[in-house]
Amino acid sequence: MAFQLAACAEMLWRDRPMSWRASRLKEMGFGVGLWNWPAWDVAALVKTGATFTIMNGYLQGRLTDAEGADLLLKSARETLQVGQRLGVQRLNLHGTGLGDFGLPIPHLAAFAPGMELRARDTLHRICDLAEREGVTFTLENLNPREHPGCPFGSTAAVLSLVSAVNRPQLRINLDLYHTQIGEGDVIRWAEACLPWIGEVQVADNPGRCEPGTGEMHWPNIARALDAMGYSGPVGMEAFAKGDETTALEAFRAAFTL
Repeated sequence: MAFQLAACAEMLWRDRPMSWRASRLKEMGFGVGLWNWPAWDVAALVKTGATFTIMNGYLQGRLTDAEGADLLLKSARETLQVGQRLGVQRLNLHGTGLGDFGLPIPHLAAFAPGMELRARDTLHRICDLAEREGVTFTLENLNPREHPGCPFGSTAAVLSLVSAVNRPQLRINLDLYHTQIGEGDVIRWAEACLPWIGEVQVADNPGRCEPGTGEMHWPNIARALDAMGYSGPVGMEAFAKGDETTALEAFRAAFTL
């Protein structure tokens, strides 16, 4: 197997405690992805001994203005301490905070000149923090259908920012589900992002369920990732269309070469 496989615990077994989900994923041989930490019993998660591959690296803040950047840095400092307790490998960011149903806070209908430069400055501050603390942040691409008005949500925008900052403390969380909806051409986008990828996330489209439930040909995508030299983590950030165990085994099969 070429890839470290993980799954987002937030989206599976949603009637079970988070520590139970993490333990079950560990038992099945998967790493664990998480979203926002305040809802979890962190001590119970630590006791599971699971490998936590990624979690949100902030609770509030944004990249594009001074006030938002200060909020982001403050939130990231607090969150990375939780991440360090869990041994989280990557702390994930977006262009702005996401509220109910994934809607950005604030919603931006237009992007003013200079926003990209301010976002780069903010990400350099994040990298300075990451370098001091020995952690890695990722910036995730989103899609405009489900996250309208999110600044720097597209695959192209995330690649532009991360490649311009070009520091090892900042990588791309390349979510191919969002790329498929926003731009398509997922293999070429993966090739373009390859030097900066920290993690690849997957879900099939439409439906955001496990590989094999939609239109995307995941075995071809897995072979292409391997052929281009990617051997890092692949996380299933998806709901189970039916049984969670069956969904996870379908994911494993799609990414076993």
